Amino acid sequence: MIIYVTDRKGHNLRYAIDPSKAMKELGWKPTTMFKDDIKLTIKWYKNHMDWMKECTSGNYKEYYEKMYGNR
Repeated sequence: MIIYVTDRKGHNLRYAIDPSKAMKELGWKPTTMFKDDIKLTIKWYKNHMDWMKECTSGNYKEYYEKMYGNR
């Protein structure tokens, strides 16, 4: 389901997220540090290998073919 396209002119190769607008307008504040949450994310994936195997099995291709046809 991946279609490779050429990059658009001026496309950023690096995205830096600036949360200041969300902080100012919504009062949002981060509650955890990335370095901590990435460890939790990896742990979750390790503890859910059955889910990972299903997601990477290729079975979804049959669903997409049925729903969207051959594009």
